[in-house]
Amino acid sequence: MLHDARGDRDNAWEDDTMGQNLDAADRAKLIDIVKARSFQQGAEMKLASGRTSSFYFNMKPTMMHAEGAHLIGRLVGQRLAAEGIDLVGGLEMGAVPLAAAVAATSGAQGAPLNAFFVRKQTKEHGTQALIEGLSPDETLEGKRVVILEDVTTTGGSALKAVDVVKEAGAEVALVLTLVDRQEGADEAFAKAGLAFDAIMRKDDFR
Repeated sequence: MLHDARGDRDNAWEDDTMGQNLDAADRAKLIDIVKARSFQQGAEMKLASGRTSSFYFNMKPTMMHAEGAHLIGRLVGQRLAAEGIDLVGGLEMGAVPLAAAVAATSGAQGAPLNAFFVRKQTKEHGTQALIEGLSPDETLEGKRVVILEDVTTTGGSALKAVDVVKEAGAEVALVLTLVDRQEGADEAFAKAGLAFDAIMRKDDFR
């Protein structure tokens, strides 16, 4: 996890392991929305990583919720404010509404962060592009980007997106997830030489 000491944290959430400068009220409200719309506990469910867990997050009902999407955009913007980022994006499907929320909210706040997403496989028609959301004359070459993810378990999905954008010439400044399930992703990203941070963690829902 990252450690820093940016700005006045009087109204920010922080703990000993995560270097964030987030509005505490925004974060608390988002946790409430996630608990109501996107979190289940009890029965064992299979995760995208192939593991099973009694803690399950389906972030789509939160990301597609008007206030949820707005809060996500605000909180990600707060976290990235001092990072000098050019674009945000990640692997379909989870990163698509997430990146769109960040782009829309950042634009409304006068600090626009454009977005993209990475396809899991090349489409068979049109431009056959793996990276979508860029204009015809735009590339990721030399751009400083953040890879976004809705829920992170092992980090495998985000690492797929990292590989694609690096091949396109981008610098990956950070992998940022909405929810870190705290099941080893931080070690996987550290091994890959990538900074990792989260807006929320599984411990927030115990």
